Amino acid sequence: MNLTTVPKSVLRLQYMIARFPLGLIEQQLRFFLPTDAPPRLMYERGLGMLDGIVGSVLDDQEIAMRGARATEHADAVKRAEKLDAQAEAEKRAADAELRRMRERAAAEQEAARRDREEEVQQARERAQERAKQAEKEAEQKKAAEIAKADQEAAAKRRAAETAKKREEERIRRAEEEAAEPVKVSLKDAVAKQLEAKEAEERAHDAGEVAEYEKIEHKNP
Repeated sequence: MNLTTVPKSVLRLQYMIARFPLGLIEQQLRFFLPTDAPPRLMYERGLGMLDGIVGSVLDDQEIAMRGARATEHADAVKRAEKLDAQAEAEKRAADAELRRMRERAAAEQEAARRDREEEVQQARERAQERAKQAEKEAEQKKAAEIAKADQEAAAKRRAAETAKKREEERIRRAEEEAAEPVKVSLKDAVAKQLEAKEAEERAHDAGEVAEYEKIEHKNP
């Protein structure tokens, strides 16, 4: 049968009859499947393309527009689904990036905390080291001062002992010098006493001789 010889009204009626079960299937898919279900979208788009082709062939604007609307609706849902998937992917990427940023921030905060704790520990250790060094220097200074004081005390003792010895030597010499005239005077006194005794003895002897001579003269 040549389609060009058949009236378009007959062809339109035949297409409507042939399409009726396809429309029932479409209604069932709309009832059971969500709008963005891939099988429903594929079927609606295929039926819309069929309406578009038939409407163009039959020069039926109503059928062509119905096909265009179905096709556009399926494409729009497909684009929306694609945009939703893209948005979801972007959201997942943004969430992942946010998690990475949070993890990086947490890691940086943890690193900063560890750095602060390390700095505090190092400062505490430096302070303890300075305190130990100061204590060591104080002990060394005290030991040096004690040693210096001991040396000065020993030097003073030696100086005092030397001065004492010198003073004792001076006193000894002064006593010797003072005793020397006494010794000379004592020697002179002893010599004089001996001389006087000798003179006395000589005088005594002379007196006895004179007495004897006197007696002799009396008794011739």
